[in-house]
Amino acid sequence: MPTTVLRDIGTLVTNDPALGNGPLGLRRDAAVVFDDAQVVWVGDSADAPAADQAVDLDGRAVLPGFVESHSHLVFAGDRADEFAARMSGRPYGAGGIRTTIAATRAATDEQLDATVRRLLAESLRAGSTTVEIKSGYGQTVDDEWRSVRIAGRHTDEVTLLAAHVPPPEYAGCADDYVTMVCAEMIPRCAPEARWIDVFCEQGAFDRDQSHAVLSAGIAHGLVPRVHGNQLHQGPGVQLAVELGAASVDHVAHVSAADIDALANSDTVATLLPSADFCTRNSYPDARALLDAGVTVALGADCNPGTSYTTSLPFCIALAVRELRMTPDEAVWAATAGGAKALRRGDIGALSPGMRADAVALDAPSHLHLAYRPGVPLVRQVWRGGVLASN
Repeated sequence: MPTTVLRDIGTLVTNDPALGNGPLGLRRDAAVVFDDAQVVWVGDSADAPAADQAVDLDGRAVLPGFVESHSHLVFAGDRADEFAARMSGRPYGAGGIRTTIAATRAATDEQLDATVRRLLAESLRAGSTTVEIKSGYGQTVDDEWRSVRIAGRHTDEVTLLAAHVPPPEYAGCADDYVTMVCAEMIPRCAPEARWIDVFCEQGAFDRDQSHAVLSAGIAHGLVPRVHGNQLHQGPGVQLAVELGAASVDHVAHVSAADIDALANSDTVATLLPSADFCTRNSYPDARALLDAGVTVALGADCNPGTSYTTSLPFCIALAVRELRMTPDEAVWAATAGGAKALRRGDIGALSPGMRADAVALDAPSHLHLAYRPGVPLVRQVWRGGVLASN
């Protein structure tokens, strides 16, 4: 692979405080060199070493590729009518998931794979170079198995979300569904996944049911994550911390005890402001989490019902405006924070030894991601040192 130097960078976000100013490790008039899919040099543009190919960025900003740690891309169907009804005043109660279950079961493997490819291409154009993908819209053993297999064609970050909601045939019998998930679905699907997830929420699964699913996943070598505290204050955060989950996601309704538990754990709080935007639910109190020392990530939560977006730049703008995060905090959360939510030490930063995933903006600094909301500022994306989108 030829070496590449990106030079004349206006503002470089390294996410390495040893390389620049503040938590983002900011450098001005900078350059980065890629070799063999890794970052091998960072410094002043005037001092950049020679490389096989050079890219002059004319003062544009460069930052690490966004790390999307929460997405639901294996699905079929459309729920635009549900969205319109919700915008007309109908509250969100998680029931629409069952509509997507029916459409996904009826779809062919080829149709599901095409949707994943389309949405990943869209994510890449928006700057996401790593994307986690969940199952959860099949909810039979065979359909969850094919969902994780399809996801695994495109990412190493595959999550088995068999316990999304009880499917229609188990209405009123959630315990029976959990028994089947633990006894049949997890053993069949675990070899195709890295993570086990559960929706611990009223209308989905209670604490005991969620604990059973996560424990079964752990027993089969999967690492836990949790959908928790999205619609109500509940046990999701405490359960995630208790079981050492990598992340608890949504976290819109938390107590002081929940925040304290997160602050004293390695569990990341992944905030999904687009889901709250699209459901008109309460936004998380990011300020309280950050001020307490909780590690925060941002995700887009792309799914057909409650957050049909692949744009982490949009989520950064929402986080700054609605969650009262600073632009620096939001950018860190969408890059290094996402990497921590996936327990990855090779992505989310641009420093020597890290994977050469980078985004160049049509703007002089990362601040423009929030300053110019809705504007497609991502100009170029490198993944593993290769120009992937231009």
